[in-house]
Amino acid sequence: MSLTIGQALPAREFHFTRDSLVRYAGASGDFNAIHYRDDVAKAVGLPGVLAHGMLTMGAAVQSVVDFLGDSGKVIDYQVRFTKPVLVDATKGATLVVNATVVEIDEAAKIARIDLSATCDDVVVLGKAQVRVSI
Repeated sequence: MSLTIGQALPAREFHFTRDSLVRYAGASGDFNAIHYRDDVAKAVGLPGVLAHGMLTMGAAVQSVVDFLGDSGKVIDYQVRFTKPVLVDATKGATLVVNATVVEIDEAAKIARIDLSATCDDVVVLGKAQVRVSI
């Protein structure tokens, strides 16, 4: 695999529905009702049902994993959650992920790939950085 600084990986979109959230809750064990009930989300001051943060984070890094073809090449992954992903009951939500190679350390055989993750043109993950073995 050859990476170059400034290289853009293929953009990806991930569509979340309320069904996606329920399935993720079952897989993760996170059954907080803000992830599937509007009334509960609004009662705690949220604008509506939110996607799980770890679901958002996992989907975003999947674009890099798919490009590399091996999840074992990811050696570090960090993000800052900046805005929640609101999942509408009818239309769901689409997470748009772009990834760019920003640093290559040939001696250490490590590259840093920065992610841009947005939903409805709002940045939902900040400082999203993936370090991968090359």
